[in-house]
Amino acid sequence: MYAIPFLDLPAVTSAGGCVQLPGSKSISNRLLLLAGLSEGQTELIDLLDSDDTHVMLAALTALGCVIEREGRITRITGLAGRPAVATADLFLGNAGTAMRPLTAALAVLAARLGGNYTVRGVVRMHERPIGDLVDALRALGCVVDCLGKEGFPPLRLAGGSLDLSAPVQVRGDVSSQFLTALLLALPLGVAHAPAVIEVVGELISKPYIEITLNLLARFGIRVEREGWQRFTIPAGSRYRTPGRVHVEADASSASYFIAMGALAAVDEPVRIEGLGTESIQGDIRFIEAAQAMGAQIASGPNWLEIRRGMWPLRGVTLDCNHIPDAAMTLAVMALYADSPTLLTNIGSWRVKETDRIAAMATELRKLGAEVEEGADFLVIIPPKRLQAAAIHTYDDHRMAMCLSLAAFNPLLATQGAPVAVRILDPKCVAKTFPDYFEAFFELAATEPDHVPVLTLDGPTASGKGTLAAAVAERLGYHTLDSGSLYRVTALSAQMQGVVAEDEAGLAQVAEGLDLRFEGTRLYLAGNEVSDQLREESIGVMASKISAWPAVRAALTDLQHCFRRLPGLVADGRDMGTVIFPDAPLKVFLTATPTARAERRYKQLISIGFPANLAALRTDLEARDARDRTRAVAPLQPAEEALLLDNSTLSIEASVEQVLAWWQQRRPASFQ
Repeated sequence: MYAIPFLDLPAVTSAGGCVQLPGSKSISNRLLLLAGLSEGQTELIDLLDSDDTHVMLAALTALGCVIEREGRITRITGLAGRPAVATADLFLGNAGTAMRPLTAALAVLAARLGGNYTVRGVVRMHERPIGDLVDALRALGCVVDCLGKEGFPPLRLAGGSLDLSAPVQVRGDVSSQFLTALLLALPLGVAHAPAVIEVVGELISKPYIEITLNLLARFGIRVEREGWQRFTIPAGSRYRTPGRVHVEADASSASYFIAMGALAAVDEPVRIEGLGTESIQGDIRFIEAAQAMGAQIASGPNWLEIRRGMWPLRGVTLDCNHIPDAAMTLAVMALYADSPTLLTNIGSWRVKETDRIAAMATELRKLGAEVEEGADFLVIIPPKRLQAAAIHTYDDHRMAMCLSLAAFNPLLATQGAPVAVRILDPKCVAKTFPDYFEAFFELAATEPDHVPVLTLDGPTASGKGTLAAAVAERLGYHTLDSGSLYRVTALSAQMQGVVAEDEAGLAQVAEGLDLRFEGTRLYLAGNEVSDQLREESIGVMASKISAWPAVRAALTDLQHCFRRLPGLVADGRDMGTVIFPDAPLKVFLTATPTARAERRYKQLISIGFPANLAALRTDLEARDARDRTRAVAPLQPAEEALLLDNSTLSIEASVEQVLAWWQQRRPASFQ
């Protein structure tokens, strides 16, 4: 997960490959509550690992459930309808799929058994209305106190007397989660009498109620319903574990990859594993909307394959009541359409993690689209070209994931120069899909010159590697320590008995390197060799062999392979002059030999290697002279490089300076 303030998405031009989606949030949190309320132990396979499920797991643990996690399996020993504690204060973050059903379940339990429970969340959760559910629970005889603003969390659920003599009514036109909450809670109170729920007005998001009814049936609750207006839970119903349940992949999350395929899967399809036509989730019908816009989609019971069909996409007019979450993806696909797109019946967006209608309209306008916003609709008029923009995500995972699709802007015939898109607070995707951007970069591809590169060159022991790793971490970029490539070539050559004078043999060694970088650590053939590369004998040999043209040629292609999405921080001696001459920012470190010798001395002593400070300085000065005068790629700043004397600067100060320079190179709209 990219736990950084912002992530810049370079312009991308194609998509293809396979993605395994995480489990459904809607299914995961329903299953967790059902398993927690049931009698017996339930095994959940492939439960979603996200912020929303974490708060539900924590709440169930606080109420007395025993929860064990082992690989893909989550085992829950349920409460059999009776919490182990009579009081609890539960923090539920911004998880509506935890707040609404837990509120209802605890209110019913408190009325039937006694108890005093408080549910609270983040500031945004306290702004999300829950009044209709509160009214329904009070009508049942539950005591529900709003501890802040009436009709909003935080809430206290304490006592009362459950009365099922009359049908309980709940509005259906605000959020289907209110009806789901009552359906999940009332089986706890029907030992002697049935419970009847009547929906007032049109029920929105009906597919989510289908999920609830399907899962209730798996846990022994057979709800009788009359259309979408009246639901009856028979007397004597009680929760019983089905034993083992597999959590299918999230259909809402699938929408982003379906869109990627529709936009850019030309040479190979985007294949989605873990979700197919037999899904119980309503958002699987996003397939139909994507096809209406032009996507070509093949499917099976547990997979989907998507290719670009019509291009540009078609503008559509669509009632989105059946796909409320996935419909957000259509709003961004509309940027690539040949005509305006009208999305209607999306009023529920306004009471989600943020007011998604207002948020989507604001961010699409930043990108250059014309947008008309209504109480329950959006009209998106696609722009001729997209603009670079910093996308505010409102602590809303779906805003971040949807708007990432704006990075495909080079595909617009009228785009002109491709532009990058900045996603602010990318870690908000942790709510449902912590590794979303990693999956995005696995499937997306682009031209090499679209991938930004920041180069850090300088002499031996100037701190290039440490600085590069720290800058890359702040930007979410990959790293390339080019000096380590020569050192690992030297190490591998020593292991194979190849001497420094054997140019052809050394080139062969370089071509066969099996390397992996993880931050500042380097692995050769799966074995970490980071500390071995610091040995002076390796450094001396690396300096010698770096002068061989055949070795440099063998390593040049390897270094170019590190230029991949979302970006690269490359350090060495000729990154800005030879390997990446088109890098938008080139920095050259100019620390003095004395400062560098002291750093190297401390570094060697700290890992247990003997060292002599005077000898180190003499050796560094000799290497500097050798590197500056070598015939091939001598050590020198690139013509446009910015010089950074880090002799007395801390790593933190050096990082801030480089990032300040980098920010100056970014589009004005990112400032």
